[in-house]
Amino acid sequence: MQTLTIRRPDDWHVHLRDGEMLKLVAPFTARQFARAIVMPNLVPPLTAIGPAAAYRERIWESTGRDFRPLMTCYLTDETDPDVLAHGFDDDVWVAAKLYPANATTNSTFGVTDVRNIYPALERMQRTGMVLCIHGEVTDPEVDVFDREAAFIDRILGPLMRDLPELKIVLEHITTEQAADFVETAGPNLAATITPHHLMISRNAMFDRGLRPHFYCLPVAKREKHRLAIRRAATSGSPKFFLGTDSAPHSRKAKESACGCAGIFNAPYALEAYATVFDEEGALDRLEGFASVHGANFYGLPLNEGTVTLEKNETEVPDSLGLGTIELVPFLAGSELGWSLAD
Repeated sequence: MQTLTIRRPDDWHVHLRDGEMLKLVAPFTARQFARAIVMPNLVPPLTAIGPAAAYRERIWESTGRDFRPLMTCYLTDETDPDVLAHGFDDDVWVAAKLYPANATTNSTFGVTDVRNIYPALERMQRTGMVLCIHGEVTDPEVDVFDREAAFIDRILGPLMRDLPELKIVLEHITTEQAADFVETAGPNLAATITPHHLMISRNAMFDRGLRPHFYCLPVAKREKHRLAIRRAATSGSPKFFLGTDSAPHSRKAKESACGCAGIFNAPYALEAYATVFDEEGALDRLEGFASVHGANFYGLPLNEGTVTLEKNETEVPDSLGLGTIELVPFLAGSELGWSLAD
């Protein structure tokens, strides 16, 4: 197969940042995707309707209105269920995001105990609003490579028993346990999978030195886990769909004494996914993963229009920049097996 045309896809998890960074990175997402679930972990976080609507306008200034940002509410211990419902009814928020406090970038104001937000989650269950979860515990006694599995056992399982009708997306899964849990759970649980977790194991962070541009949260795991989520992504199961978790930081911030977590994969996301699906002999399932499963889970219409991928090598540049911002894209300096046609 030399070309592949699929329905225009969506990104169900992306960080677009703000200010000059937003202007640089948002067009990469809009070039490939019709819609994207936009993360709310700005500074300050998006916890109110007005700031979320204003942020959406700033995104449109960078992308044009052919691209649809799907906004999310940042949950805190004090989230008002009425504010959540009002924003959802007014089509400002599509989903709400649960960050365990201090789990990742700009999560300081996140939830300290999931029971604190049960009133908000109960309202979401009644209205059909989707809960997006960064699924890691923050207990310092839990090994960083075990935090996703511990979250499933300690928090997600009990939450689903208490609120069985709540629609949940377990984002950026990284482990065999997560893939198995999602696949065997009921229809109200789904998961997103990133291109980097499909393509690298934790060895990439330590290849002949410390590689900060492969550092993200949740961190990449052992090879057996990478293979498990590749099987899940390419299986054709409607429970798994595309979510890049593209999370840009400047080169200076990444290459520092305490480098930021996040991988910037937006510029060549579809090319990366196509390369993985091609390697797995599953190109016929890429459209479902990229363009169908997520929309169906969120209850949104499928996109009109198509994009075409060609089996040509794409050279990933060493860096990208705008003004004083320099970014290192995922797989910088390497080649991918597919390219996105203009």
